[in-house]
Amino acid sequence: MTKFKTKSLNSSFKHARKGMRLVLKSERNIRLHMTAAVIVLFFSLLLSFKPLEICVLLLTIGMVIISEMMNTAIEFALDATFRNKYSILVGMAKDISAGAVMVASFLSISIGVILFGQAVLRLIG
Repeated sequence: MTKFKTKSLNSSFKHARKGMRLVLKSERNIRLHMTAAVIVLFFSLLLSFKPLEICVLLLTIGMVIISEMMNTAIEFALDATFRNKYSILVGMAKDISAGAVMVASFLSISIGVILFGQAVLRLIG
């Protein structure tokens, strides 16, 4: 146990909410991801997605949001550690974490195309 360990469950949620607010205020990309998530969920309900399809969408959206938040945390930690000084290794680490977000985003787009494609085909046929 460290002296920085969270004291209560309520305190843990307070810090989590603070982290969510921080990332929403500081990162444009996560705001874009959140906006896309709301739009996708709206259209999934409009197209009468099955519960399993909505679960897949929620997991996919969560994967993108989590990867974006981890990318932001890595960037903040590295900037703080290296005091914003340029380093090839820091740049590589940031590029790799940004690449993880890109992979998650491409995967989510692929899943969305499959699910929405099926829903449109059901609607047409």
